[in-house]
Amino acid sequence: MARVHVLEHETRSPGRAEADAALGLAGRLPRLVLEARRVAATLAHGIHGRRRAGPGESFWQFRPFVQGESASRIDWRRSARDDRLYVREREWEAAHAVHLWIDRSASMAYRSDLAQASKVERALVLGLALADALVEGGERVGLMGLLPPRASRRIVESFAEALAADRAGIEEGLPPARPLATQEEALIVSDFLTPVDAIAPAIESLSARGARGHLVMIVDPVEETFPFSGQAVLEDVEGGGRLRVGDAATWGASYRARLEAHRGALSDLARRRGWTLTLHRTDRPASEVALRVITLIGAARDRFATGAA
Repeated sequence: MARVHVLEHETRSPGRAEADAALGLAGRLPRLVLEARRVAATLAHGIHGRRRAGPGESFWQFRPFVQGESASRIDWRRSARDDRLYVREREWEAAHAVHLWIDRSASMAYRSDLAQASKVERALVLGLALADALVEGGERVGLMGLLPPRASRRIVESFAEALAADRAGIEEGLPPARPLATQEEALIVSDFLTPVDAIAPAIESLSARGARGHLVMIVDPVEETFPFSGQAVLEDVEGGGRLRVGDAATWGASYRARLEAHRGALSDLARRRGWTLTLHRTDRPASEVALRVITLIGAARDRFATGAA
């Protein structure tokens, strides 16, 4: 499936606006971080995670000492500042972790007049919001190829800083192909307009050891309906190719059929690996898909815990 956009006029420079927008993400990240925090706040009760405290090495928080606990757990320096005794809790650092990957390639910068945001902005808000919600639920989350899984209260800011500094990642339309451990999960947010034959090796590699995963497909409403008429030109915003298709209304039926076939193949790929696929249109609220993904993650964990297929 080629990554293409429709031009109703041929005066635009092929792919230039999309490429410039992808490269200019750093300036928009502070606003997207605030939006991600807002979305995450709506998910507070949507995930049944583990408690944050546990047998790790990184400090998480102080809490009041409970009678019956070992006195060796008391943090005397913190307790000296108050009339109460406090225990220093450490974050949970078991093997389970979620690995997030967000597509920031040129095709993700597309936004039609019907959308609330560009695909890449929505993907970033969604990815950061889910990372924050998962950490609040006691999980560790990492950025594939950039940051190892962690349970930091500053997870959103840390991820935004890493993404802003990662110029190479803008060129990548697929996540790194490396196996994850059985207890781990992948969360991939993309428009998935790459041919399924190219996507399959990455998914199969990530899940080779039994890791679970979730694909979130971000689409613009115009990409869904192809509501064009008259003479049209398709352009590949990443490769620079152009194709004149003649009358867009006539060609649209073939386009929609091919899009449906592409999604069917992607759904089959996810199902074979025991992964989930969620479709999100950018004319819908980010909180809507975030809650669905959180629900799917919880359901997948319940099946894993009970040994169900």
